[in-house]
Amino acid sequence: MSLSEKTLSELRELASRYPQARSALLPMLHLIQSAEGNVTNEGIEICADILGISAAEVSGVATFYTMYKRRPMGEHHVGVCTNTLCAVMGGDLIFERLKGHLDVGNDETTEDGKVTLEHIECNAACDFAPVMMVNWEFFDNQTPESAVEVVDKLRAGETVQATRGATITSWREAERVLAGFEDGLVDEGPAAAGPSLAGLEIAAERGWKAPTVDETKKKPDMTADTKVEAAEQADTSRAESETKVEESPADTAKEGDDD
Repeated sequence: MSLSEKTLSELRELASRYPQARSALLPMLHLIQSAEGNVTNEGIEICADILGISAAEVSGVATFYTMYKRRPMGEHHVGVCTNTLCAVMGGDLIFERLKGHLDVGNDETTEDGKVTLEHIECNAACDFAPVMMVNWEFFDNQTPESAVEVVDKLRAGETVQATRGATITSWREAERVLAGFEDGLVDEGPAAAGPSLAGLEIAAERGWKAPTVDETKKKPDMTADTKVEAAEQADTSRAESETKVEESPADTAKEGDDD
């Protein structure tokens, strides 16, 4: 058995955190990756044994989610978003440049074991497109040149700071955090900036605010009939707005002639 007693103890601890132990499977798999560098067959068997489920059930989860890796990972995971907005803003170019620069394909690791490169789906940071992530920390508004600079620093062992988030550690350390064990860096670096705060700034300028709990309680409860009526009115208004055809100047002139 290659898993340490500490890791086994932490796996059992994770299982004890939930009313139903099997709910701990996702963080347990992250912990396996933190300890082993990927989800191993041994890790699958141990998770199944602790949770009292079959290895097939654990394997089904481990192969369904792309965050779980069945092959050994590099020291750092570099993910380039190639979903629609990031792609058109330059994500595809960034990914192609990194593939050539690192001499790897998708989901492959550099010969020195430092970087695993992967194209990934939406990072939910479209306001900063194109976006790249290193060990799940954001690197916003990237270019092919800035992306190359980041991976070169990672391979050289230099300190790299995320755009919004903590100083980069390693993929295994990040996996341990995802498993539910804090690293003390949660408050390091800004979590939101620029475009993400635009709506909040507009609301402040115009004096908009969300209703308080007390204010929402003051509103009378809608009866079933009132709810139906409101829904019908909403549907009618929407239908009218969607089907209304604006009159052209020629139509207006024709009506004037008829008069």
